[in-house]
Amino acid sequence: MVFVTGGTGLIGSFLLRALRARGVAVRALHRGAIPQGLAAGVDWLAGDLLDTEVLRSALTPEVTHVFHCAGLVSYAPQDEDLLQVVNVQGTAAVVDACLERPGIRLAHVSSVAALGGPTVPADPTTPGAARTVAEAATWDLGAAHPAYATSKYLGELEVWRGVAEGLSAVIVNPSVVLGPGDWRRSSTRLLRYAHQQHLFYTRGLVNFVDVRDVVDQLLRLALDLPGLSGERYILSAAAVPLADFFRQAAAAMQRRPPTLAVPNWAAELIWRAEHARVVLTGARPLITKDTARAGRQPVVYAHAKVQKATGLAFRPLADTLAWCAAELAQNPAANAPVSVS
Repeated sequence: MVFVTGGTGLIGSFLLRALRARGVAVRALHRGAIPQGLAAGVDWLAGDLLDTEVLRSALTPEVTHVFHCAGLVSYAPQDEDLLQVVNVQGTAAVVDACLERPGIRLAHVSSVAALGGPTVPADPTTPGAARTVAEAATWDLGAAHPAYATSKYLGELEVWRGVAEGLSAVIVNPSVVLGPGDWRRSSTRLLRYAHQQHLFYTRGLVNFVDVRDVVDQLLRLALDLPGLSGERYILSAAAVPLADFFRQAAAAMQRRPPTLAVPNWAAELIWRAEHARVVLTGARPLITKDTARAGRQPVVYAHAKVQKATGLAFRPLADTLAWCAAELAQNPAANAPVSVS
């Protein structure tokens, strides 16, 4: 049996389907409502990551693998404490529960944000050239990092602690995960933005990966290659300019793409004005300093290590966007802010 946390999220929901397709017995932790399409064939367990008794009861003797997919993605200042609770303390609790059951193998879903910033340009002679980040990147303790990135880095440290204590574990670091999920959550909001036909976009690169590729790589690393342990793997198909991403996404959904680039100085003014609004009203921010500056320094996340380990290729952006558009169009009332044309 396999135990999955975050089974109702984007990665977790597709992972559950893939595990069931393999004929694997699956148990999953949930807090909110279970999507109808996921309910069948899964032993659902209601509870919280920090509830150690729930985790212990989940890891019965027949459980051989744990996929820790649960996590909070947020750049809102109001969520800084919650990021620590979910992404750090929650991961520590999962690791501790696994250590109590010798022989269990853990697959932890982290993020490229946990790798820290790049240090060497791909072409030092070219100003603005994209820098390449690989798994060997080191976290700069003296640099300023978004609260989300810090929480994912500290969460990884908990997994490394488990490995040092004898836990068999692998870590994957996805970039922006694309899939037909909830329009209002995580990276699927990029598709929503393209669908809503906004005029503006920010300059920069976006690194992406298809959620199906994340699941395929996870299964290969955790289930099919048991000898791998104490390693992390970047999961990222490629990097494209954000303008190209929105153009292709809008075309896939038969919408009009954004055409006006926001200058850096304007983005700086916008996030500051939004911060003031949040302070005065208590509302959640539409844009933050971190999201306004995301992608401004071109970074490409390397995937050579995982491809060498698993032999699996990544889907191109056009295939991913066509699939997402087709899937989201089947249920526009539930997903889209307006009907998909």
